[in-house]
Amino acid sequence: MFRRERKPDHGNEYATCNDFRQIFTEDMAGLHLLAFLLTGDQDKAEECFVAGLEDSINGNAVFRQWARSWSKRAIIKRAIRMIAPMPAAPRLGTAISADAGVSERDALISSVTALAPLRRFVFVMAVLEGYSATECALLLSCPVKEVVAARAEALHEVSLRRNAAFIAPNQPITWKEFLPAANVA
Repeated sequence: MFRRERKPDHGNEYATCNDFRQIFTEDMAGLHLLAFLLTGDQDKAEECFVAGLEDSINGNAVFRQWARSWSKRAIIKRAIRMIAPMPAAPRLGTAISADAGVSERDALISSVTALAPLRRFVFVMAVLEGYSATECALLLSCPVKEVVAARAEALHEVSLRRNAAFIAPNQPITWKEFLPAANVA
């Protein structure tokens, strides 16, 4: 007897508008923080967050399993278009001091938002999000050697600020340090 194989229903494999809305609702704090760290400005971060949701919903079809990473990617790409980070001339030594009464998390966020735009983008994308230098270079439309240099400079600046604020200077920096304790799983 000949049995006909049933074709899978591909309609359920792709993320829907509701899937993206749910992701942006569930991950609102983390996605908004991603937008803020990239843009360095609350108003731009809000605009980037909303535009990232719209880009996710209106963009190409994406598999449901990829929807969370696609959402982050939409915010990163929107922030790149919004800020257009370019290599900057090296800045001369910036005064680094510890602010009394500032939480470790706020001090770390401040140290990242104080970075020049390209360094900030590379730091967030490479160090926090785990993008390779090549992936960063492709997204930022710049040579890999500039990404590598920007990453090293960003890590140096952030580590100087961490040392000044007495925040575990020798520990690697991860997303866990940026999120409020309630959001860390």
